[in-house]
Amino acid sequence: MDRKIITTNRKAFHDYTITEKYIAGIVLTGTEIKSIRKNAINLKDSFCKIEDNEIFLYNCHISPYKEGNRFNHEAERTRKLLLNKKEILKMQTKVKQNSFTIIPLEVFLTHGFAKVEIGLAKGKKLHDKRDDIAKKDQNREMDRASKIRY
Repeated sequence: MDRKIITTNRKAFHDYTITEKYIAGIVLTGTEIKSIRKNAINLKDSFCKIEDNEIFLYNCHISPYKEGNRFNHEAERTRKLLLNKKEILKMQTKVKQNSFTIIPLEVFLTHGFAKVEIGLAKGKKLHDKRDDIAKKDQNREMDRASKIRY
């Protein structure tokens, strides 16, 4: 697939266990897409919410476009995401029943269009984070040991 990754939400993989992933389009203005093409986007504290069978992206910071004039955009406005109705309903039932949250994982460009990969996530407890760190350390040690040649 022809995709250029603009930004990823590393904090999401640290704080949450991601179970399902979806790809959604974003409704943007002209200066927003220009800023995204210059990698001026941050997903750090952003999240998604379903309202009236539509899904919205909150707290996503897209820096104002430097060459934009008075028509420049607001940096942290709420943006609508584009998904199929079936996908939104499926996500809505999981959020209500199983206490999942919807978190943006990465933003990328495909054929000139900005897309966001969102995931159904469940919060990790402190001991889960410690287990993940221990597993990563074990894998790193195994890789180092396998690279040593005698």
